[in-house]
Amino acid sequence: MSQHTFRPLSAKDQKWVSKYTAEHWGAEVVVVHQAKYWPAECPGFVGEDQGNVVGWITYQIEGDSCEIITLNSLVEGRGIGTALINLVKYEALKSGCTRLWLITTNNNTQALRFFQRIGFRFSGLNVGAVDEDRKLKPEIPLVDEAGIPIRGEWVLEIALK
Repeated sequence: MSQHTFRPLSAKDQKWVSKYTAEHWGAEVVVVHQAKYWPAECPGFVGEDQGNVVGWITYQIEGDSCEIITLNSLVEGRGIGTALINLVKYEALKSGCTRLWLITTNNNTQALRFFQRIGFRFSGLNVGAVDEDRKLKPEIPLVDEAGIPIRGEWVLEIALK
């Protein structure tokens, strides 16, 4: 039986985080709500199974708000994403945050289902926001693998206090 372990991301993880982000997100930078983030430089956590990475998450705390920047679960259906989010939630609470939030694009229906299932609620829709984000990151595709146009950003959040 597999045993997942979790630890904070460290400087030694920056290289593979940058590489993964570039390969799967189109560049080493992530752009949401007109802001640029370099996940390799953000705080976060990594999940491992017998030394192999099975998932990781990055976040940013600003004031009383904690934003999840990236969540990557390489093995679905085993609770890795949920565990990573719970670690960030704990850090946010320790830091005095009252809100944990994230953005995903309109086409990411699998993520929308997952986040709602674990307690996130819709709090906004930024219509046309991805068109604006493309000005900062032209690598964002116009459509996904299924042919769905990528146009808007869903805002989801959990109240922490």
